[in-house]
Amino acid sequence: MIRRFLAVALTVLVTGTVTVVLHRPEPAAADRRGERPIVIGHRGASAHRPEHTLLSYEAAIALGADYIEPDLVSTKDGVLVARHENEISGTTDVAHRPEFADRRTTKTIDGRPVTGWFTEDFTLAELKTLRAVERVPDLRPDNTAFDGMAEIPTFEEVVRLAKRHGVGVYPETKHPTYFDSIGLSLEEPLLAVLREHGWDGRRAPVFIQSFETANLRDLRKKTRLPLIQLISASGAPYDRTAAGDPLTYDDMVTREGLREVARYADGVGVDTRRIVPTGPDGRLLEPTTLIGDAHRARLAVHTWTVRNENSQLPVDFRLGNPASPAYARATGDVMGWLEKLYRLGLDGVFADDPGVARAVRERVF
Repeated sequence: MIRRFLAVALTVLVTGTVTVVLHRPEPAAADRRGERPIVIGHRGASAHRPEHTLLSYEAAIALGADYIEPDLVSTKDGVLVARHENEISGTTDVAHRPEFADRRTTKTIDGRPVTGWFTEDFTLAELKTLRAVERVPDLRPDNTAFDGMAEIPTFEEVVRLAKRHGVGVYPETKHPTYFDSIGLSLEEPLLAVLREHGWDGRRAPVFIQSFETANLRDLRKKTRLPLIQLISASGAPYDRTAAGDPLTYDDMVTREGLREVARYADGVGVDTRRIVPTGPDGRLLEPTTLIGDAHRARLAVHTWTVRNENSQLPVDFRLGNPASPAYARATGDVMGWLEKLYRLGLDGVFADDPGVARAVRERVF
């Protein structure tokens, strides 16, 4: 079955079309603790297509993702679109569009200066004239074959695609404090789109995620949809930092911190290093107690991000000759890494290649 699944997936990737799914993913339901872990197509299938495009989301669905993940930012006219960042010079052709040369500017985003072109300075109609490009062409040169083919999709378009194919959505609100500060709140239009499609209850195939805390607390008052607190390997939620609160992500993964998160969220989305740390040499150390501690607090645990390339894997799972110029982008033992994570008892995994994540899950479970 796994070989058949991967054979169909390979046909999809070679032909560039998404017309066949071997079998539909399991019905997406948000509260899945105790069941097989879900596979989340990270920015779609970003190992195979430029991220946050319908091309990428379609490929993720064909490869068997249970959920597709759009990172959400706002346009000038208040429409939510899927981009990893509101600064878009690395993911679109905007820098080569002379009609928008005067839009280049420097802004402070989450306390840091960022120079480029920003979605909030464009109407949706203007953004739709741009075309997506591969964000990391040195790592994923094959994806550059799709440069210029795809528009920036709206959240509405992503939801329609997900519903058409029977999968869920896992949106992230990007820089919510910043967008609030310029009068373009993300949460209300996000809920409006989901409500329009009938996705507003506990069993809807939706998770809403954020690295900040205040917007999740606010969302808890407005929706029954499951909420996920994202937790990085270091640092702190920007909203808490901006308010002078010393809370860090390290504090949030203590048993007390997880109990506090459970007051407003249904799960945590954590960097893999929070589950299996790495030492100074990049090799894995013993797993932490985070999964068990979170489950005791009645929180699901999803982890990010599993990528195929050697440079994105722990040293223990890299393959090939390090002296080769292709070593960094060569595929490592991503299947072994996924199996290790699955066997630790997590509830979901964000994967750039959801086909591999699904195939390993089918074998392990």
